[in-house]
Amino acid sequence: VEAGEPLDLAFNTEGTKMFVMGDGGTLWEYNCAAFDVSTCAVSASDEIGEEANAQGFAFNNNGTKMFVVGYDLDAVFEYNCAAFDVSTCAVVLEGEKDVSTEESVPLDLTFNTDGTKMFVTGTSGDVNEYDCAAFDVSTCAVVVGGKKDVSTEEDTPQDLTFNTDGTKMFVTGNDGDKVYEYACAAFDVSTCSF
Repeated sequence: VEAGEPLDLAFNTEGTKMFVMGDGGTLWEYNCAAFDVSTCAVSASDEIGEEANAQGFAFNNNGTKMFVVGYDLDAVFEYNCAAFDVSTCAVVLEGEKDVSTEESVPLDLTFNTDGTKMFVTGTSGDVNEYDCAAFDVSTCAVVVGGKKDVSTEEDTPQDLTFNTDGTKMFVTGNDGDKVYEYACAAFDVSTCSF
């Protein structure tokens, strides 16, 4: 891939677009046959100017919002985009959430399906939960007690995701080189068990 050191990846809903975050804060966009990575070809790229060490990213359901987290500014940045077109993404003024109190080196983020919950992980070994207005990071507030320590399984969690209803959480990182599965009450990290 063009990303050099790929750090995170996502697809659009139909799998006809693949996105890869590379080291140096560049997000690469590929056109693909549906979920067939062997057919993917670069179609666009975007330099994430707000965060020089961008590590993780996520989209809302229709790709009109993109969110980026990194460890230079320890914040989540929000962008408005044409649907799943990274070349059109523009940062939202005041669309930023400082997560440094919960995570000093944030590496990834994800949302629940309606964007009312945001989850951030990083080198602290925790997954932190936030309540938000739908896909509006400026409104996100940390949930008291909304934390899951995953350091017993993975000391440096690099990526996380949930199944559709939030009853399963999956974490991976570069210490154990494994994917870890947790059972949870729907999108409630405090209840997750390995």
